[in-house]
Amino acid sequence: MKFLRSLYIHKQFYIYIAIIAVCFLMSYWFPSLYSLSWILVTIIAVVLLIDLIILYGHKQGIDARRLLPDKFSNSDNNPVPITINNLYGFKVFIEVIDELPLQFQKRDFLLQVNLKPNEIYNFEYQVRPVDRGEYYFGHLNIFTSSLLKVIKRRYRFQNEQLVMVYPSIMQMQKYDFLAISNSLTQIGLKKIRRIGHTSEFEQIKEYVLGDDFRTVNWKATAKHGELMVNQYQDEKSQPIYSIIDTGRVMKMPFNGLKLLDYAINSTLAFSNVALKKHDKVGMISFSKKIEAFLPAIHKISYLNKILEALYNIDTKFSDSDFSLLYAQLKRKVTHRSLILLYTNFEHISALKRQMPYLQAISKKHLLVVILFENTELDNILKLNAEDLQSIYHKTIAEKFAFEKRLMVKELQKHGIQTILTPPENLTINTINKYLEIKARGLL
Repeated sequence: MKFLRSLYIHKQFYIYIAIIAVCFLMSYWFPSLYSLSWILVTIIAVVLLIDLIILYGHKQGIDARRLLPDKFSNSDNNPVPITINNLYGFKVFIEVIDELPLQFQKRDFLLQVNLKPNEIYNFEYQVRPVDRGEYYFGHLNIFTSSLLKVIKRRYRFQNEQLVMVYPSIMQMQKYDFLAISNSLTQIGLKKIRRIGHTSEFEQIKEYVLGDDFRTVNWKATAKHGELMVNQYQDEKSQPIYSIIDTGRVMKMPFNGLKLLDYAINSTLAFSNVALKKHDKVGMISFSKKIEAFLPAIHKISYLNKILEALYNIDTKFSDSDFSLLYAQLKRKVTHRSLILLYTNFEHISALKRQMPYLQAISKKHLLVVILFENTELDNILKLNAEDLQSIYHKTIAEKFAFEKRLMVKELQKHGIQTILTPPENLTINTINKYLEIKARGLL
């Protein structure tokens, strides 16, 4: 039975059968073809037998491995390397069919390649998950045929391989490298100004062109006989909390990824940068209840705990309770902190309902409310309205876009910092705002 389950007929074999059938049919009018037809049947039978012996003469003619990491990075292209080793002593034709996890909804994976005797072939393909969770890969199927191409032998490897999809680790590593190398400006991030009056004193140094004259240290200048200036560095160990609204407003998808996942990826990357800048980072998620609370701590290993907490977050289909968030912050966060609140409002009335709680939070903390632009509206706004229906759609789109700008003005009117960003630029704009706040000494 195992033999039969691995045996498949090559499509070329059906061509041979069709030729024989035509010969038998034609022999009705041309009797001389009858003998030729049986000769062809014999030849095909012999070739089939030879192909069986060639392919099944080796107990293991093909070896293959799918090399999966322990974790995939959500919303990124993750490589899946595969290595195939031809153990036959002759050239083979192979077809690779990998059974991808159900979440990808891809059932047409196929790779065809020819392998020389004892050749090792390595390749990789990429997958882009858009949901966190467990992903199970099925069998790695290798269909092998010889030069005769009569039958195919199937080899199966590595069933039920599990990969956990976590928040975007690749994005975190990208900004981690840039933060260490002080190259944040290379990706459009604002350069942080390290010399100022609201930061911690670092050292006295010689004046160089471009230094701020306001930092001149006249006593040191008189002592050394040359112009000396005070150099300052950013204040460290400041508490920073990323707060993620997991209510229904964060369920909206853009480019296949929910707003919640954009916020989660941004929180992970931002927390890593803040830790490298020697600040304390914490995380809160909430909707109808406080789902996760991690106090602000400055410890690099703390990032793993944040990663695990972010992995388990999911959206809820209810309205979020901002009064509960205010009560939690009042009770648990006793020091003035930078609060980055990832949320979304589609109507100004929804914002005004929560405004008293946002104002109460901003009185004790430096609150930054992060809202999302509806980038799907941009395509509508760019269209030329040529009929009544398109005019109606464009008018509604302009109304929604105007309300977003109105929300920003409303928040700023009450002294609340705001970020209005396209989802794909969320991480960059969040880090920009963080660097701006640190440079201005607002916290």
